Amino acid sequence: MQKLTNKEEEIMHILWKLEKAFVKDVMAQIEDDKPHYNTLSTIIRNLEEKGYVSHTAFGNTHQYFPIVAKEEYRKGFMSNAIESYFNNSYKSMISFFAKEEKISADELREILEMIEKDK
Repeated sequence: MQKLTNKEEEIMHILWKLEKAFVKDVMAQIEDDKPHYNTLSTIIRNLEEKGYVSHTAFGNTHQYFPIVAKEEYRKGFMSNAIESYFNNSYKSMISFFAKEEKISADELREILEMIEKDK
């Protein structure tokens, strides 16, 4: 799975939300730093070339839809982040978030309960 740029990832989140959309529909969902219509169209075509998006043609216009599920992307993204930034150690990742106070002891206990319940 090819890595996405920040803008491509933003567009994918919009497409996951909308499920099917024309370029103008995607444009309407972008709140800050709206690209030019042609730029957005190029970004979406790049997503198609990377295998994330496909389209249905309606004359000269295209309706785009994601072909990579958000969950599938999330798994790949998280695996890559854990490998790249935490030496492939989930323990190091959780420790990082605990030290940064992004996760509480209560939340960690909930996670442990979930793990124990799934065994």
